Amino acid sequence: MGFKLEHTLGETTSKANKREGLEGLLKKEITLFGKFFNNKRKEEFYSELAVLLKAGVHLRDSLELLRDNQKKQKFQDFHTQMLDKLDVGHSFSEVLKSQKDFTEYEYYSVQIGEESGNLVKITEELAVFFAQKNEQRRNLINALTYPLIILCTAVLVVIFMLRMVVPMFEDIFRQNGVELPTITKWIIAASNFIKHYGWMVLLGLLAFLILRGPLLQKESIKRKWDYLLLRVPYVGNFIRSVYLAQFTQAVALLTSSRVPMLNSVQMVKKMIGFYPLQDALNTMEVKIMKGSSLHESLKGGKMFDNKMVSLVKVAEETNQTEFIFEKLNQQYTLEVQQKSKLLSIIMEPLIIVVIGIFVGVILVSMYLPMFRLSSVLG
Repeated sequence: MGFKLEHTLGETTSKANKREGLEGLLKKEITLFGKFFNNKRKEEFYSELAVLLKAGVHLRDSLELLRDNQKKQKFQDFHTQMLDKLDVGHSFSEVLKSQKDFTEYEYYSVQIGEESGNLVKITEELAVFFAQKNEQRRNLINALTYPLIILCTAVLVVIFMLRMVVPMFEDIFRQNGVELPTITKWIIAASNFIKHYGWMVLLGLLAFLILRGPLLQKESIKRKWDYLLLRVPYVGNFIRSVYLAQFTQAVALLTSSRVPMLNSVQMVKKMIGFYPLQDALNTMEVKIMKGSSLHESLKGGKMFDNKMVSLVKVAEETNQTEFIFEKLNQQYTLEVQQKSKLLSIIMEPLIIVVIGIFVGVILVSMYLPMFRLSSVLG
């Protein structure tokens, strides 16, 4: 968003911002085909608003400061719309509810903050929520970036060999009438396929990348895709930990605001757009409405592990629900960080081995007929 906090808080914050400028640039979230007011902007919005409110600046003046420091016109207009609604008598929570970029989770959290007089605390906790959500996203991107670069480079090498090297050997074998082994015929067939249909495959990949966003907006496709991700070895457990970290953080925030557990489940369900978790929360909601305790409602769900069930049972017995969910969030957040590093470590050598096998098969398939060729020439 770009709001300069030094305008309000002085030179100390200015120097801190300068020191963190490069780090912020390196950690900047890049969103293609994403939302207008994405999670990165929400993190900045709530953190800067919390600082201003904590400094004693009135809500309307805070939003006006945020608006005046926007560089892009569309974001200035976005803040102007909120200010106009505040001026006609709407509460801040009602303003958020009227904007499609904010979720019901944010609306109800802010509403609770207004009613209880804890708006500063709520905005701080919302900033932390989106900060951790963005950090989890960055961990996933960091874990996959380098292995994907290696994978793309290796695939290009294999395609080059199939497109340029294999046809040279094929001409030699055909001119000398060498009988080809089965594996060599397969490699030559793959080379001919890339020669004649490679451009179609490339267009198909480009079309998939362009249409992936619109396709995943369809519920049926998005549901199948989410469940498919959970079945991928190791990656599925990693993604599951990411969403459990978001779930436990959201419940801890709502519990601290004295939101009833049933309402918390309903709000989190609308906040986190991951169908396996939403289905698990639907089942959990039904069980709670039938009179089951919280830990009993978690049992049987594939998304929730025994650790969560046991600790939630302890939370109910000791009336420490907020504390337990905060601890669970810390554990899952740490688990996500560890798994993201391990994912990167595992994928790099695995990709190299797989590509090495492909290259080796191509070389062996080309050299096997050379022995027969030498006997023919001899």
